[in-house]
Amino acid sequence: MTALIGRTRARGVETLSLDAADTRNALSAALVADLSAALTDCAEDTAVRAVVLTHTGTTFCAGADLRDPPAPDAFVGLLRQVVELPRPVVARVDGHVRAGGLGLLGACDIAAASDRSTFAFTEVRIGVAPAVISLTLLPRADPRALARRYLTGERFDAAEATRLGLLTASGDDVDTVLAPVLDGLRRAAPEALTETKRLLTARVLETFDRDAADLTALSARLFSSPRAREGMTAFLERRDPAWVL
Repeated sequence: MTALIGRTRARGVETLSLDAADTRNALSAALVADLSAALTDCAEDTAVRAVVLTHTGTTFCAGADLRDPPAPDAFVGLLRQVVELPRPVVARVDGHVRAGGLGLLGACDIAAASDRSTFAFTEVRIGVAPAVISLTLLPRADPRALARRYLTGERFDAAEATRLGLLTASGDDVDTVLAPVLDGLRRAAPEALTETKRLLTARVLETFDRDAADLTALSARLFSSPRAREGMTAFLERRDPAWVL
């Protein structure tokens, strides 16, 4: 079976690359399982100081794979695994991020993108809601600022993503933006990084404990609805769904 996660290491930083460019790194059941396994390895390896999560191709992640979606609880488990990982996780984006990919971005401790990157919460356009991804996004971003993006599905740029709190920083070259970040992580004591991350993620994990079951159920209900079936079919057929005026 083809590996869906590329792995390299340099000076204690493990880089995990979503490597399913032919599907725009959509979150299939297999990709979620492979990424989870790679993160488990990183958590158990004391030589790993930090993890960079990036991608091949022009898309960081297109959201759920509509032909082979992961179970909602599997995706919730992956998001929680990123949040709980005892190493900082840094997202490196040099392309497009849609729907569930933004939840993965929100789970990371630090996120940077190039100015050419674009973002959109496209769930409402296929008849569902950004339910599960709200576990990582609402505790870290301003809900009022997210309202337009959640409700309209409009595309927005890296500068707007930074303003909303979805990104830490953006710039012309994402690696230039991340260079001081990775240098700082390499200079930090490993135990101090772990405990500092624990402080920063406590509120996010409280949201998981309180809301994960309800949001998982909501996601499952919406994805199995006739409205969502029409929306997903329209998306795959490259046409407007029936409800568009």
